[in-house]
Amino acid sequence: MAVVGALARGEIAPCVGKLRCYGAAAFTQFSSLSRGFSMNIHEYQAKEVLRGFGAPVPTGKPAFTVEEAVAAAKALPGPVYVVKAQIHAGGRGKGGGVKVVKSIEDVEKEARRMLGMTLVTHQTGPDGRLVKRLYIEDGSAIARELYLSALVDRETSRIAFIVSTEGGMDIEEVAHKTPDKIKTFQVEPVAGYSPYIGNEIAASLGLKGDQAKQIGAVVKSLYDAIIAKDMSLLEINPLVVTKDGKIVCLDAKINFDDNALYRHKDIQALRDLDEEDPAEVEASKYDLSYIKLDGEIGCMVNGAGLAMATMDIIKLYGSEPANFLDVGGGATKEKVTQAFKIIVSDPNVKGILVNIFGGIMKCDIIADGIVAASKELSLKVPLVVRLEGTNVEKGKEILAKSGLAITSADNLADAAQKVVAAVKGK
Repeated sequence: MAVVGALARGEIAPCVGKLRCYGAAAFTQFSSLSRGFSMNIHEYQAKEVLRGFGAPVPTGKPAFTVEEAVAAAKALPGPVYVVKAQIHAGGRGKGGGVKVVKSIEDVEKEARRMLGMTLVTHQTGPDGRLVKRLYIEDGSAIARELYLSALVDRETSRIAFIVSTEGGMDIEEVAHKTPDKIKTFQVEPVAGYSPYIGNEIAASLGLKGDQAKQIGAVVKSLYDAIIAKDMSLLEINPLVVTKDGKIVCLDAKINFDDNALYRHKDIQALRDLDEEDPAEVEASKYDLSYIKLDGEIGCMVNGAGLAMATMDIIKLYGSEPANFLDVGGGATKEKVTQAFKIIVSDPNVKGILVNIFGGIMKCDIIADGIVAASKELSLKVPLVVRLEGTNVEKGKEILAKSGLAITSADNLADAAQKVVAAVKGK
């Protein structure tokens, strides 16, 4: 995807709706539109996965209660502790979700404050996320903060490592203001990881001697983890050099390729449904690729490319999409009905655009589903339908004879204009 290339060149692409940029994680958000669900895990879970591949991570323990937080701190060397809120979003420190303390009493105080709080960051949106888990970690004496991430670059079909000397801050800011400080290194898939990649990364980060050897070992362990666990994104920010010269992965964010999760039951077990949008969780039960956005026009489309085009043309004609929803190539009447239920569950939806190209999926089946869903839900918002392909005339006939207020469209542009006009009251 173009976004990946932009990231690899040190650029950050603009984000659509709620698909906010997460540094390298922006790739995962955009790729999820074309691939469906992309599984994320908590920081403490990510570190446990990396520890299994020999990556250097600080000692820490998760906690779900204040008592567990205190017990975790007592089991750590100390005397400095870090109390971290565990939510699927970055920017926790700026929102008060990461605190460095120097006593067990302060660990208890911060745990009591954080558990149950609504943590708002630039990645959660104004509604924030409820904190239900903490991670109590041993403190690190930091000398330098670096940035290191790896992702699947779909332009080159290779694993790409992205590094910068400017770690511990918003990587998109670095990319915007000083793009020369972001470097990218590709791994040739046939050859696999080679020590020279670690050497080049060490040189770009200004690491020499023993630290250069350490970063080589770190990069190798991360590459092994990516391949073994089918990760689509691995982000370490910051990667730190401690005052005693050790390289440590101080934070970790991991996304996994949803298409490969069936191979990793251990990773599936780490999924935290509380951190996901309820509508997206519901959609996944019916094999629907759904992502909630911030607009007012609900979309139901078959095929990721067509869905993206539909979202673009809604924007072109002056409105915003409320969701991405790909019903896939073999949708049934029941699946279409469920898709409608998910769309209308969003109170922001003021109109719905259905854009279906019937190939494997027949237009008359889709039409039956649309009529059934409209009747069952007593649909009260404008509905515009554009059908094309197999059995299109049968499909249009079903819609026309339904007796429902369904507006048919001849093409995508016509459909977008009609639904935007209906929503805007024109």
